[in-house]
Amino acid sequence: MPSFTNIAAYKFAPLTDIRDLRQRLLAHCREWELKGTILLSPEGINLFVAGPAEPIERLLGELRSIPGLGDLEVKYSESDHQPFRRMLVRLKKEIIAFGVEGISPGDYTSQRIAPKELKAWLDEGRPVTLLDTRNDYEVKLGTFKGALPAGIDHFRDFPQAVRQLPEEMKDQPIVMFCTGGIRCEKAGPFMEREGFRKIYQLHGGILKYFEDCGGDHYDGECFVFDQRVGVDPALAETDSGQCFVCQEPLTSEEQADPRYVPGKSCPHCHVSDAERLAMRIEERQAALERHVHPLPGSEPYENFRPFRIPGAFAGQPLIEFLTSAFDHISREEWLNLCGQGLVVDDARHTVTPERVVRPGERYFRVLPHTVEPPVSADVRILHEDEALIVVNKPAPLPMHPCGRFNRNTLQSFLAEIYAPSQPRPAHRLDANTTGLVVFTRTRHFAKLVQRQFEEGRVAKTYLARVQGHPTEDVFTCDLPLSDTPGDFGSRQLDEEKGIAARTDFRVLERRADGTALLEVTPRTGRTNQIRLHSAALGYPICGDPAYLAGGKLGTAMTLEVGDAPLCLHSKALEFVHPITNAVVRYEAPRPEWA
Repeated sequence: MPSFTNIAAYKFAPLTDIRDLRQRLLAHCREWELKGTILLSPEGINLFVAGPAEPIERLLGELRSIPGLGDLEVKYSESDHQPFRRMLVRLKKEIIAFGVEGISPGDYTSQRIAPKELKAWLDEGRPVTLLDTRNDYEVKLGTFKGALPAGIDHFRDFPQAVRQLPEEMKDQPIVMFCTGGIRCEKAGPFMEREGFRKIYQLHGGILKYFEDCGGDHYDGECFVFDQRVGVDPALAETDSGQCFVCQEPLTSEEQADPRYVPGKSCPHCHVSDAERLAMRIEERQAALERHVHPLPGSEPYENFRPFRIPGAFAGQPLIEFLTSAFDHISREEWLNLCGQGLVVDDARHTVTPERVVRPGERYFRVLPHTVEPPVSADVRILHEDEALIVVNKPAPLPMHPCGRFNRNTLQSFLAEIYAPSQPRPAHRLDANTTGLVVFTRTRHFAKLVQRQFEEGRVAKTYLARVQGHPTEDVFTCDLPLSDTPGDFGSRQLDEEKGIAARTDFRVLERRADGTALLEVTPRTGRTNQIRLHSAALGYPICGDPAYLAGGKLGTAMTLEVGDAPLCLHSKALEFVHPITNAVVRYEAPRPEWA
């Protein structure tokens, strides 16, 4: 059953003492073990928070006790994991921003001019600048003859547009206008503060002008923020439409364009599937760059390492499981860790070593002040769709949390930028191996793709640079490999009890430095298979710290940042896409050594 309640809510209401309110809410949320984000401003509140159901209701009770928020409406959802990594309570100046302090239409607005008076001015030819404060897409449908558009995409850009107006305009009469007059309530006082001395705002905006004066001195129609899109000077609905995607108003001619697909695209925003994918990947790549610089594991943090209780230990004290499952840590050390509060349950409560455990329960060992070793973070996203994420993995970079690594892993990186989704690796590469890795976006797709890897139905192609020149252009190694790890996690050849393994090799290039570039096709998917088979044939992979010539074992499995690379690269993968059921092929760029 889901164990986390998620809530989302917002409300515009005048709030006071928001700094004190921030401290109080942050303290409560931490005490109640809630995570998410709460935004507070003098205009109101906006929040997304998750946690156990009872603390969530406590938070809502606290919020609804605040004056103005008594009827706060909330949207609920459930999840089987905590979708947020931390708790933030932030202060904002405005929820819907004009971006300028001290502009308060409730206290002061510029002098208003009635529509009929403006018409009289224009009939007389009186020298006046008409300033259209609306967005460019609104101006497109129509504006006053000779009006000066602000040239903005959003009202928050208006202050900068004003600062770019000619200095001589500050002594000229300016009548500003918008759809209904609301934006001018803030725009007018701002212009006066910037030194414009003759500012008027059209009372009631364009719509009131149409009502009182018709279409005199106006060209076109008026964009309105409802289903009508545009109205003419008689306030009748026009034939103009609006793109659902980019919100651009559309003329009749634009609606007849084949690129206009209602609800999907228009001539202004239409892009091909390839362009749309490229833009989505570009945004995702930028988010990834922000996340990994600096590396998330480079700053000390409290690391919670999980473990579950198997059925064999049902009804036994926790200490018995710990000493049996983690026999590299002595009983005395486990007792000491429990005494320091460094073993906790799923609710992050400390536990005693005598606690009786049940199958399936999850506990955590707490590692305070964790700092992880550096890794290469140059991950490149090559493809994504509803089912898959395909990346080019650098090295050294572990695939998933293990050993000394938790936040500095490929899976953790992707979990951050694809949250609340939890991408799952369909297969794995060694930390030192570069190239293609496929992740799935849901548990359903994970089963479909992982099964193909497990059953050997995925065509894999690697590049390897090896020491020595093979005598044959095409050759195979089918030596069995051990299924259990040896020293520092290594595997060995085991012709008596080993499991079947086969790797095909093809020479691409024999180089003058005594190395050769090979195309490698593993027909089975054993751990370290390519590295072991290459070394066994007398052609160890360049830069391999573990599997050396003559079947010798090195002193380590992993490399450090800055070491010479392991010259093994996952070049291509071919398998059946879980949605289309068509065979797809993905390729990664060659590394420098290849």
